Amino acid sequence: MLIIDDTGFIKKGTTSAGVSRQDTGTSGEIDNCQIGVFAAYATGHGRALVDRELHLPKCWTTDRERCREAKIPDERTFATKGEPAKGLVRRCIAAGLPAAWVTADEAYGQDWSFRRLLEQLDVGYVVAVPKSQQIKSLAGFWRIDQLIDEAPDDAWQTLSCGDGAKGPRTYDWAAAKLPANIIFDPDPPTHHRWVMARRSLSDPTELAYYLAYAPAGVEIAELARVAGSRRAIEECFQAAKNQCGLDEYEVRRYAGWYRHITLAMLAHAFLAVLAAQAQDTTKGAAETTPPASPPSPWQRSGAYWTLSCPTPDPTRTDNCTH
Repeated sequence: MLIIDDTGFIKKGTTSAGVSRQDTGTSGEIDNCQIGVFAAYATGHGRALVDRELHLPKCWTTDRERCREAKIPDERTFATKGEPAKGLVRRCIAAGLPAAWVTADEAYGQDWSFRRLLEQLDVGYVVAVPKSQQIKSLAGFWRIDQLIDEAPDDAWQTLSCGDGAKGPRTYDWAAAKLPANIIFDPDPPTHHRWVMARRSLSDPTELAYYLAYAPAGVEIAELARVAGSRRAIEECFQAAKNQCGLDEYEVRRYAGWYRHITLAMLAHAFLAVLAAQAQDTTKGAAETTPPASPPSPWQRSGAYWTLSCPTPDPTRTDNCTH
């Protein structure tokens, strides 16, 4: 699956391309930084960053002289983070990357045009949205948090959304299909849209909200798994920064940022492939050469255990005795 998210690169000064005071999860506050929008690709074998775009705030795109000094192309104009995110998805799909799902946080999930692009590309998605997200369908209009508040108790089920550092990450999940959209959907529809919510087991007031678009017949457990896979891109950011120097650069110009980031991503992807190959080799060896264990003399016969004499080893001369 493809995962879309952004990360910050904390900087001093004002000359690095795209730098400004922006809200970034890297420091958890508004900081002087550059923001990169990334796509990660995740499978059962591993995960790696596969594409990137530098976000340019308005304070840059409205100052063309400043852009030229940083070698930012004239055709780069202001766009919200959702626009480069759509470009990343288009490029990955056009390149033939097999992706059945896309997931992203609420900064991207609340963008209707982003969700609609995925539907047009025939790619399923599970994206986070804010609690104020408006749900519009032929059946009516709601805020998603109000809609989830009306879910009956038996609509919730406990499911794991994947393994974490301490084992399965288990939550209560509720999901409901929305009516088909007669404007966009074929008859009968091949996909359904869903509203979903995740509720903490330890604190029922802690909820997260999602919109989903999935093939007909999908199980809620699969939607929960896709929602939980979003953490894979955070692991990519951490590994690429710690192991490959993703954030260790002093370049200030636009092209220099892309060159450094691309090289660090390539190094991270190379390490991810090596790790996957090593894992497959280890697994294959374990499957083809199972550890030998002698047959146990303890055998069950009906309700009782009996001791049986093992088959004699022709290389040994001792005899089995009772």
